[in-house]
Amino acid sequence: MTEQTKTAAELAAETKAAFDKQFSSVKELAEKALAEAEKGVKLSADDKAKIDEALTEFNRTKTRLEDLEQKLARDTGRGEDMLTAGERFVQDEQFKAFAGETRPRGRVQVEVKDITSLTTDAAGSVGTLVQPQRAAPVQLPQRRMTIRGLLAQGTTNSNSIEYDKEKGFTNKAAPVAEGTPKPQSEIQYEEATATVRTIAHWMRASVQILDDAAGLASIIDNRLRYGLAFVEEQQLLNGSGTGQNLEGLVTAATDYAAPSGLTAAQQIDTVRLAMLQVALAEYPANGMVMNPIDWAVIELLKDANDNYLIGNPQGTTMPTLWGLPVVATQAMVEDKFLVGAFDLAAQIFDRQNATVEASTEDGDNFTKNKVTIRAEERLALAIYRPEALVYGDFGRVA
Repeated sequence: MTEQTKTAAELAAETKAAFDKQFSSVKELAEKALAEAEKGVKLSADDKAKIDEALTEFNRTKTRLEDLEQKLARDTGRGEDMLTAGERFVQDEQFKAFAGETRPRGRVQVEVKDITSLTTDAAGSVGTLVQPQRAAPVQLPQRRMTIRGLLAQGTTNSNSIEYDKEKGFTNKAAPVAEGTPKPQSEIQYEEATATVRTIAHWMRASVQILDDAAGLASIIDNRLRYGLAFVEEQQLLNGSGTGQNLEGLVTAATDYAAPSGLTAAQQIDTVRLAMLQVALAEYPANGMVMNPIDWAVIELLKDANDNYLIGNPQGTTMPTLWGLPVVATQAMVEDKFLVGAFDLAAQIFDRQNATVEASTEDGDNFTKNKVTIRAEERLALAIYRPEALVYGDFGRVA
Protein backbone atom coordinates (compact mmCIF):
# COMPACT_ATOMS: atom_id res chain seq x y z
CA MET A 1 0.00 0.00 0.00
CA THR A 2 1.47 3.38 -1.03
CA GLU A 3 1.42 6.42 1.20
CA GLN A 4 -1.12 8.08 -1.14
CA THR A 5 -3.64 5.26 -0.58
CA LYS A 6 -3.26 5.10 3.22
CA THR A 7 -5.92 6.69 5.40
CA ALA A 8 -5.17 9.53 7.79
CA ALA A 9 -5.59 7.13 10.71
CA GLU A 10 -3.06 4.67 9.25
CA LEU A 11 -0.53 7.42 8.58
CA ALA A 12 -1.05 8.81 12.08
CA ALA A 13 -0.43 5.37 13.62
CA GLU A 14 2.78 4.89 11.62
CA THR A 15 4.00 8.38 12.47
CA LYS A 16 3.23 7.82 16.18
CA ALA A 17 5.33 4.64 16.14
CA ALA A 18 8.24 6.52 14.50
CA PHE A 19 7.81 9.33 17.03
CA ASP A 20 8.03 6.93 19.98
CA LYS A 21 11.12 5.25 18.53
CA GLN A 22 12.87 8.58 17.91
CA PHE A 23 11.90 9.81 21.38
CA SER A 24 13.59 6.77 22.94
CA SER A 25 16.69 7.36 20.81
CA VAL A 26 16.90 11.06 21.73
CA LYS A 27 16.35 10.24 25.39
CA GLU A 28 19.16 7.65 25.30
CA LEU A 29 21.56 10.14 23.67
CA ALA A 30 20.65 12.83 26.19
CA GLU A 31 21.16 10.52 29.18
CA LYS A 32 24.53 9.41 27.78
CA ALA A 33 25.66 13.02 27.26
CA LEU A 34 24.53 13.96 30.79
CA ALA A 35 26.46 11.05 32.32
CA GLU A 36 29.62 12.02 30.41
CA ALA A 37 29.22 15.64 31.51
CA GLU A 38 28.99 14.58 35.18
CA LYS A 39 32.30 12.77 34.74
CA GLY A 40 33.84 15.92 33.27
CA VAL A 41 34.10 14.48 29.79
CA LYS A 42 33.55 17.13 27.11
CA LEU A 43 31.01 16.29 24.38
CA SER A 44 32.77 15.48 21.10
CA ALA A 45 31.85 17.18 17.79
CA ASP A 46 30.61 13.88 16.36
CA ASP A 47 28.40 13.19 19.35
CA LYS A 48 27.04 16.74 19.22
CA ALA A 49 26.25 16.34 15.52
CA LYS A 50 24.44 13.06 16.19
CA ILE A 51 22.33 14.66 18.93
CA ASP A 52 21.48 17.67 16.72
CA GLU A 53 20.47 15.39 13.82
CA ALA A 54 18.34 13.21 16.11
CA LEU A 55 16.60 16.26 17.61
CA THR A 56 15.93 17.73 14.17
CA GLU A 57 14.37 14.52 12.88
CA PHE A 58 12.43 14.12 16.13
CA ASN A 59 10.94 17.64 15.77
CA ARG A 60 9.96 16.96 12.16
CA THR A 61 8.15 13.78 13.14
CA LYS A 62 6.48 15.57 16.04
CA THR A 63 5.17 18.33 13.73
CA ARG A 64 3.90 15.79 11.20
CA LEU A 65 2.17 13.79 13.92
CA GLU A 66 0.42 16.91 15.24
CA ASP A 67 -0.82 17.79 11.74
CA LEU A 68 -2.19 14.29 11.18
CA GLU A 69 -3.90 14.23 14.59
CA GLN A 70 -5.57 17.57 13.85
CA LYS A 71 -6.78 16.34 10.44
CA LEU A 72 -8.06 13.14 12.03
CA ALA A 73 -9.93 15.15 14.67
CA ARG A 74 -11.55 17.33 11.99
CA ASP A 75 -12.62 14.33 9.94
CA THR A 76 -13.97 12.49 12.98
CA GLY A 77 -16.02 15.48 14.16
CA ARG A 78 -17.65 16.00 10.78
CA GLY A 79 -21.06 14.39 10.49
CA GLU A 80 -22.77 13.10 7.37
CA ASP A 81 -25.02 16.18 7.29
CA MET A 82 -21.97 18.43 6.99
CA LEU A 83 -20.68 16.73 3.83
CA THR A 84 -21.15 18.58 0.56
CA ALA A 85 -22.97 16.96 -2.33
CA GLY A 86 -19.72 16.36 -4.17
CA GLU A 87 -18.20 14.63 -1.13
CA ARG A 88 -21.29 12.48 -0.70
CA PHE A 89 -21.07 11.61 -4.41
CA VAL A 90 -17.45 10.45 -4.31
CA GLN A 91 -17.95 8.63 -0.98
CA ASP A 92 -20.96 6.68 -2.22
CA GLU A 93 -20.26 2.95 -2.40
CA GLN A 94 -21.53 2.74 -5.99
CA PHE A 95 -19.10 5.42 -7.09
CA LYS A 96 -16.17 3.87 -5.18
CA ALA A 97 -16.77 0.54 -6.91
CA PHE A 98 -17.06 2.28 -10.30
CA ALA A 99 -13.90 4.36 -9.81
CA GLY A 100 -11.97 1.39 -8.44
CA GLU A 101 -12.21 -0.58 -11.67
CA THR A 102 -9.08 -0.72 -13.85
CA ARG A 103 -11.07 0.54 -16.84
CA PRO A 104 -14.44 1.83 -15.60
CA ARG A 105 -17.30 1.04 -17.95
CA GLY A 106 -21.00 1.73 -17.69
CA ARG A 107 -22.47 4.42 -15.48
CA VAL A 108 -23.15 5.20 -11.86
CA GLN A 109 -25.98 7.41 -10.62
CA VAL A 110 -26.17 9.03 -7.21
CA GLU A 111 -29.06 11.34 -6.30
CA VAL A 112 -28.09 14.22 -4.05
CA LYS A 113 -29.94 17.21 -2.64
CA ASP A 114 -27.38 19.67 -3.87
CA ILE A 115 -24.44 19.63 -6.23
CA THR A 116 -21.86 22.12 -7.75
CA SER A 117 -18.25 22.96 -9.65
CA LEU A 118 -15.51 23.50 -12.37
CA THR A 119 -13.23 26.23 -13.69
CA THR A 120 -10.62 25.49 -16.35
CA ASP A 121 -9.22 27.26 -19.40
CA ALA A 122 -10.03 24.47 -21.89
CA ALA A 123 -13.29 22.55 -22.10
CA GLY A 124 -12.97 19.15 -20.43
CA SER A 125 -9.50 19.93 -18.98
CA VAL A 126 -9.58 19.40 -15.23
CA GLY A 127 -6.03 18.26 -14.61
CA THR A 128 -5.08 21.56 -12.96
CA LEU A 129 -7.16 20.53 -9.96
CA VAL A 130 -4.99 17.44 -9.38
CA GLN A 131 -1.84 18.99 -7.96
CA PRO A 132 -0.34 17.80 -4.68
CA GLN A 133 -0.31 20.30 -1.82
CA ARG A 134 -2.05 22.92 -3.99
CA ALA A 135 -4.52 25.37 -2.55
CA ALA A 136 -8.13 25.15 -3.71
CA PRO A 137 -8.73 27.01 -7.00
CA VAL A 138 -10.20 30.49 -6.81
CA GLN A 139 -13.81 30.28 -7.92
CA LEU A 140 -15.55 32.63 -10.32
CA PRO A 141 -18.19 35.03 -8.88
CA GLN A 142 -21.53 33.38 -8.24
CA ARG A 143 -24.92 35.07 -8.23
CA ARG A 144 -27.08 34.64 -5.13
CA MET A 145 -30.31 32.84 -6.10
CA THR A 146 -33.49 34.36 -4.64
CA ILE A 147 -36.60 33.77 -6.77
CA ARG A 148 -37.28 30.18 -5.64
CA GLY A 149 -37.55 31.32 -2.03
CA LEU A 150 -40.46 33.65 -2.89
CA LEU A 151 -42.73 30.88 -4.19
CA ALA A 152 -44.81 28.11 -2.67
CA GLN A 153 -43.00 24.78 -2.78
CA GLY A 154 -44.25 21.35 -3.83
CA THR A 155 -43.22 18.01 -5.35
CA THR A 156 -44.74 15.78 -8.01
CA ASN A 157 -44.34 12.27 -9.42
CA SER A 158 -45.96 13.20 -12.71
CA ASN A 159 -44.73 14.82 -15.93
CA SER A 160 -47.29 17.63 -15.73
CA ILE A 161 -49.49 19.51 -13.27
CA GLU A 162 -53.09 20.15 -14.29
CA TYR A 163 -55.02 22.79 -12.39
CA ASP A 164 -58.00 25.13 -12.72
CA LYS A 165 -57.18 28.80 -13.13
CA GLU A 166 -59.86 31.34 -12.24
CA LYS A 167 -60.70 33.31 -15.39
CA GLY A 168 -63.52 35.59 -14.28
CA PHE A 169 -65.86 36.28 -11.39
CA THR A 170 -69.09 38.25 -11.66
CA ASN A 171 -70.30 39.10 -8.18
CA LYS A 172 -74.06 39.68 -8.02
CA ALA A 173 -74.35 39.43 -4.27
CA ALA A 174 -76.88 42.00 -2.96
CA PRO A 175 -79.39 42.54 -0.15
CA VAL A 176 -82.72 40.87 -1.03
CA ALA A 177 -86.20 40.98 0.43
CA GLU A 178 -87.78 37.88 1.91
CA GLY A 179 -89.39 35.65 -0.69
CA THR A 180 -87.79 37.39 -3.66
CA PRO A 181 -85.39 35.62 -6.10
CA LYS A 182 -81.70 35.76 -5.16
CA PRO A 183 -79.23 37.13 -7.70
CA GLN A 184 -76.96 34.66 -9.48
CA SER A 185 -73.19 35.20 -9.55
CA GLU A 186 -70.92 33.73 -12.20
CA ILE A 187 -67.44 32.28 -11.93
CA GLN A 188 -65.34 30.93 -14.78
CA TYR A 189 -62.36 28.62 -14.71
CA GLU A 190 -60.03 27.51 -17.44
CA GLU A 191 -57.91 24.40 -17.43
CA ALA A 192 -54.18 25.01 -17.27
CA THR A 193 -51.21 22.68 -17.43
CA ALA A 194 -47.71 23.22 -16.06
CA THR A 195 -45.38 20.81 -17.84
CA VAL A 196 -42.33 19.43 -16.05
CA ARG A 197 -39.20 20.73 -17.75
CA THR A 198 -35.63 19.47 -17.56
CA ILE A 199 -32.59 21.65 -16.89
CA ALA A 200 -29.32 19.84 -17.50
CA HIS A 201 -25.69 20.16 -18.54
CA TRP A 202 -22.54 18.04 -18.57
CA MET A 203 -18.79 18.23 -18.70
CA ARG A 204 -16.09 15.78 -19.78
CA ALA A 205 -12.96 14.81 -17.84
CA SER A 206 -10.23 12.18 -18.08
CA VAL A 207 -10.79 8.84 -16.38
CA GLN A 208 -7.68 9.54 -14.30
CA ILE A 209 -9.62 12.30 -12.53
CA LEU A 210 -11.70 9.58 -10.89
CA ASP A 211 -8.64 8.74 -8.81
CA ASP A 212 -8.68 12.22 -7.33
CA ALA A 213 -11.84 12.34 -5.24
CA ALA A 214 -11.16 15.81 -3.86
CA GLY A 215 -10.78 17.25 -7.36
CA LEU A 216 -13.99 15.58 -8.54
CA ALA A 217 -15.88 16.83 -5.49
CA SER A 218 -14.68 20.34 -6.27
CA ILE A 219 -15.93 20.08 -9.86
CA ILE A 220 -19.37 18.99 -8.70
CA ASP A 221 -19.67 21.36 -5.75
CA ASN A 222 -18.52 24.57 -7.41
CA ARG A 223 -19.94 24.58 -10.93
CA LEU A 224 -22.50 21.94 -11.88
CA ARG A 225 -25.13 22.84 -9.31
CA TYR A 226 -24.51 26.56 -9.76
CA GLY A 227 -25.09 26.14 -13.50
CA LEU A 228 -28.47 24.50 -12.86
CA ALA A 229 -29.51 27.09 -10.28
CA PHE A 230 -28.49 29.98 -12.54
CA VAL A 231 -30.70 28.80 -15.40
CA GLU A 232 -33.50 27.84 -13.00
CA GLU A 233 -33.56 31.41 -11.67
CA GLN A 234 -33.83 32.80 -15.20
CA GLN A 235 -36.58 30.34 -16.09
CA LEU A 236 -38.66 30.97 -12.97
CA LEU A 237 -38.56 34.69 -13.61
CA ASN A 238 -38.35 35.12 -17.39
CA GLY A 239 -39.20 31.75 -18.99
CA SER A 240 -41.14 32.25 -22.22
CA GLY A 241 -43.39 29.20 -21.86
CA THR A 242 -42.55 28.07 -25.39
CA GLY A 243 -40.61 24.99 -26.42
CA GLN A 244 -38.87 23.48 -23.39
CA ASN A 245 -39.04 26.71 -21.37
CA LEU A 246 -41.06 27.19 -18.20
CA GLU A 247 -43.68 29.93 -18.20
CA GLY A 248 -42.00 32.45 -15.92
CA LEU A 249 -43.52 34.93 -13.50
CA VAL A 250 -42.81 37.93 -15.74
CA THR A 251 -44.38 36.22 -18.78
CA ALA A 252 -47.59 35.41 -16.90
CA ALA A 253 -47.83 38.65 -14.87
CA THR A 254 -50.42 41.39 -15.35
CA ASP A 255 -49.15 44.60 -16.95
CA TYR A 256 -48.71 47.57 -14.64
CA ALA A 257 -51.35 50.28 -14.97
CA ALA A 258 -51.56 53.03 -12.36
CA PRO A 259 -54.98 52.65 -10.68
CA SER A 260 -57.58 55.45 -10.46
CA GLY A 261 -55.64 57.82 -12.70
CA LEU A 262 -52.87 58.26 -10.12
CA THR A 263 -49.41 59.27 -11.33
CA ALA A 264 -45.94 58.38 -10.09
CA ALA A 265 -43.38 61.16 -9.69
CA GLN A 266 -40.45 58.79 -9.05
CA GLN A 267 -39.59 55.11 -8.83
CA ILE A 268 -40.73 54.58 -5.25
CA ASP A 269 -44.15 55.97 -6.24
CA THR A 270 -44.33 53.49 -9.14
CA VAL A 271 -43.68 50.60 -6.75
CA ARG A 272 -46.36 51.85 -4.37
CA LEU A 273 -48.94 52.07 -7.16
CA ALA A 274 -48.03 48.54 -8.29
CA MET A 275 -48.67 47.38 -4.73
CA LEU A 276 -52.04 49.13 -4.91
CA GLN A 277 -52.85 47.37 -8.18
CA VAL A 278 -52.16 44.00 -6.54
CA ALA A 279 -54.25 44.98 -3.49
CA LEU A 280 -57.20 46.04 -5.67
CA ALA A 281 -57.10 42.54 -7.16
CA GLU A 282 -57.69 41.34 -3.58
CA TYR A 283 -54.20 39.90 -3.08
CA PRO A 284 -51.74 41.04 -0.37
CA ALA A 285 -48.36 41.71 -1.97
CA ASN A 286 -45.49 40.11 -0.08
CA GLY A 287 -42.44 41.25 -2.04
CA MET A 288 -40.93 42.92 -5.08
CA VAL A 289 -38.17 42.07 -7.55
CA MET A 290 -35.95 44.55 -9.36
CA ASN A 291 -32.48 44.91 -10.85
CA PRO A 292 -29.69 45.89 -8.40
CA ILE A 293 -29.11 49.08 -10.44
CA ASP A 294 -32.70 50.21 -9.89
CA TRP A 295 -32.50 49.41 -6.19
CA ALA A 296 -29.31 51.46 -5.96
CA VAL A 297 -31.07 54.39 -7.69
CA ILE A 298 -33.88 54.19 -5.14
CA GLU A 299 -31.50 53.98 -2.17
CA LEU A 300 -29.59 57.04 -3.43
CA LEU A 301 -32.67 59.27 -3.55
CA LYS A 302 -32.25 62.39 -1.36
CA ASP A 303 -34.44 65.23 -0.18
CA ALA A 304 -33.72 68.93 -0.51
CA ASN A 305 -31.37 68.75 2.49
CA ASP A 306 -29.34 65.90 1.00
CA ASN A 307 -30.77 63.38 3.46
CA TYR A 308 -31.37 59.89 2.10
CA LEU A 309 -35.04 59.03 1.65
CA ILE A 310 -34.59 55.26 1.67
CA GLY A 311 -30.93 54.36 1.90
CA ASN A 312 -28.90 54.26 5.09
CA PRO A 313 -25.12 53.97 4.52
CA GLN A 314 -24.69 52.58 8.04
CA GLY A 315 -27.74 50.34 7.98
CA THR A 316 -27.52 46.56 8.24
CA THR A 317 -31.20 45.61 7.84
CA MET A 318 -32.59 43.67 4.91
CA PRO A 319 -33.69 45.78 1.91
CA THR A 320 -37.33 46.81 2.25
CA LEU A 321 -39.61 49.31 0.54
CA TRP A 322 -43.10 50.26 1.69
CA GLY A 323 -42.81 47.51 4.28
CA LEU A 324 -42.12 44.73 1.74
CA PRO A 325 -38.84 42.89 1.16
CA VAL A 326 -36.89 43.87 -1.96
CA VAL A 327 -35.23 41.12 -4.00
CA ALA A 328 -32.46 42.71 -6.07
CA THR A 329 -31.27 40.30 -8.74
CA GLN A 330 -29.59 40.59 -12.12
CA ALA A 331 -32.07 38.05 -13.42
CA MET A 332 -34.46 41.03 -13.66
CA VAL A 333 -33.88 43.37 -16.59
CA GLU A 334 -32.76 46.88 -15.66
CA ASP A 335 -35.59 49.46 -15.39
CA LYS A 336 -38.20 46.72 -14.84
CA PHE A 337 -39.96 45.55 -11.69
CA LEU A 338 -42.25 42.77 -10.49
CA VAL A 339 -44.53 43.22 -7.47
CA GLY A 340 -46.81 40.50 -6.23
CA ALA A 341 -48.26 38.04 -3.78
CA PHE A 342 -45.70 35.46 -4.90
CA ASP A 343 -46.65 32.70 -2.47
CA LEU A 344 -50.29 32.83 -3.63
CA ALA A 345 -49.57 33.48 -7.30
CA ALA A 346 -47.38 30.50 -8.15
CA GLN A 347 -45.98 27.20 -6.94
CA ILE A 348 -42.87 25.19 -7.84
CA PHE A 349 -43.24 21.42 -8.25
CA ASP A 350 -39.94 19.53 -8.07
CA ARG A 351 -40.04 16.32 -10.10
CA GLN A 352 -36.36 15.42 -9.68
CA ASN A 353 -33.80 16.98 -7.41
CA ALA A 354 -30.38 17.71 -8.86
CA THR A 355 -28.88 14.37 -9.90
CA VAL A 356 -25.30 13.54 -10.88
CA GLU A 357 -24.34 10.76 -13.30
CA ALA A 358 -20.87 9.68 -14.43
CA SER A 359 -20.43 7.48 -17.50
CA THR A 360 -17.73 6.31 -19.90
CA GLU A 361 -20.35 5.20 -22.42
CA ASP A 362 -20.63 8.42 -24.37
CA GLY A 363 -19.24 8.89 -27.88
CA ASP A 364 -15.55 7.97 -27.98
CA ASN A 365 -15.06 8.24 -24.21
CA PHE A 366 -13.90 4.62 -23.97
CA THR A 367 -11.13 4.96 -26.55
CA LYS A 368 -9.95 8.31 -25.17
CA ASN A 369 -10.11 7.43 -21.47
CA LYS A 370 -12.73 10.09 -20.83
CA VAL A 371 -15.69 10.22 -18.47
CA THR A 372 -18.81 12.34 -18.84
CA ILE A 373 -20.28 13.91 -15.69
CA ARG A 374 -23.86 15.13 -16.04
CA ALA A 375 -26.15 17.09 -13.72
CA GLU A 376 -29.85 17.64 -14.23
CA GLU A 377 -33.04 18.57 -12.44
CA ARG A 378 -36.72 18.52 -13.39
CA LEU A 379 -39.42 20.90 -12.22
CA ALA A 380 -42.69 22.60 -13.15
CA LEU A 381 -44.02 26.07 -12.31
CA ALA A 382 -47.77 26.54 -11.94
CA ILE A 383 -49.04 30.13 -12.20
CA TYR A 384 -52.37 30.10 -10.37
CA ARG A 385 -53.19 33.80 -10.23
CA PRO A 386 -51.58 36.08 -12.86
CA GLU A 387 -53.44 39.09 -11.44
CA ALA A 388 -51.47 38.64 -8.19
CA LEU A 389 -48.32 39.58 -10.12
CA VAL A 390 -47.77 43.05 -11.59
CA TYR A 391 -44.89 43.68 -14.02
CA GLY A 392 -43.93 47.09 -15.28
CA ASP A 393 -41.39 49.68 -16.38
CA PHE A 394 -39.89 52.35 -14.11
CA GLY A 395 -39.46 54.64 -17.13
CA ARG A 396 -35.98 55.69 -16.03
CA VAL A 397 -34.19 54.32 -19.11
CA ALA A 398 -35.32 55.65 -22.49
